[in-house]
Amino acid sequence: MEYTVVYHNDTEEDIRKAKKWYKEQLQGLEKRFALSVKETIKYIIDNPLLFEVKYKETRIAFTKVFPFGVHYHFNQHTKTITIVAILHTSINPQKWVRRRL
Repeated sequence: MEYTVVYHNDTEEDIRKAKKWYKEQLQGLEKRFALSVKETIKYIIDNPLLFEVKYKETRIAFTKVFPFGVHYHFNQHTKTITIVAILHTSINPQKWVRRRL
């Protein structure tokens, strides 16, 4: 099934910050991180209802290797997946609740 994927404005910044940190740890690790996030988003697109709603209609899919969750909303009526945040698992989700969709 075809879905439209929309990214919140701040998700790019979430990824940029994480990639910068991983690059500082080990050259090339940032590329592995970015690939892991892309794979997770592809999995969400293929299976948007697979992950349960955690809070306020938000679902979380975790990357396989890195401790990050892709927080997203899925609207069945409009067939839209909105990537709201990409956060390290140690960060309280309340941090991004103020993000406007």
